[in-house]
Amino acid sequence: DSAPPGDAPAIAPAQPPGRRPSGVAEQLAGWVTAMDDNGELPFIIVDKLGARIFAFDEDGQFLGSAPVLIGLARGDDSAPGIGNLKLPQISPDERTTPAGRFVAGFGDSNGHGTMLWVDLPDAISLHPVMSVSPGEHRLQRIKSPDPGQHRISYGCINVPKVFYDDVVLT
Repeated sequence: DSAPPGDAPAIAPAQPPGRRPSGVAEQLAGWVTAMDDNGELPFIIVDKLGARIFAFDEDGQFLGSAPVLIGLARGDDSAPGIGNLKLPQISPDERTTPAGRFVAGFGDSNGHGTMLWVDLPDAISLHPVMSVSPGEHRLQRIKSPDPGQHRISYGCINVPKVFYDDVVLT
């Protein structure tokens, strides 16, 4: 179809970046929205098995998704007292990304800029990928299609900088 003379052509709205959630992540997003569990706040779902993050606005509208790096160790609970340890003191088996429902908030992080603190007492935040040790190859690992390659962090949720800047911070 062509637009009548003098009428501007219809422009499709821009699609959110990244792929939409499916499976359990899609069901969870639907439940959060239907139950108004987010309390009129934007929300994020982290699919730890698929190594992917999905962001939604306060009305449950999909904002975008991206790959994530998560904790090296499998598990759904943070080690007791982990929030009081320095990174070199955290053993590999303590490097878990906790599962659950968290009310997050933005805050500073000792010179690393603004982070979204997911679980402040356990020092779990969502932030752009940072190279802790060059041998970890974090920037390469986050691009891998193998979710197993995404297990490297000390428990924090690492996302691509463009996703953090364009979706999380807005």
